[in-house]
Amino acid sequence: MKKLLGLTLSLASIGLVVSSVEAKSTSTSVTSAPTVENSVVPQWRRNRSHRGRVRVVTRTRFVRVGRRLYRETYQIRYLPNGRTTTRIISRVRVR
Repeated sequence: MKKLLGLTLSLASIGLVVSSVEAKSTSTSVTSAPTVENSVVPQWRRNRSHRGRVRVVTRTRFVRVGRRLYRETYQIRYLPNGRTTTRIISRVRVR
């Protein structure tokens, strides 16, 4: 069983090496369109209109504590550095 597994893994790794060598061997002409390496335009752009702003979202959810059911209203603040803060605004018992 170990020999069969080792043989299968070695053949798979050889196949990956051969396919990557074939992919690297293809070349493009100099007069073709700009490629990713020499492109001036970045691949992704950040939306700069919301930079430095805090986004605030208010949500509600139902929470069961033991046999009681509560409706919580909470506020999520998305900060510019990627962090989030959550604050419970109200908790009301539901029948």
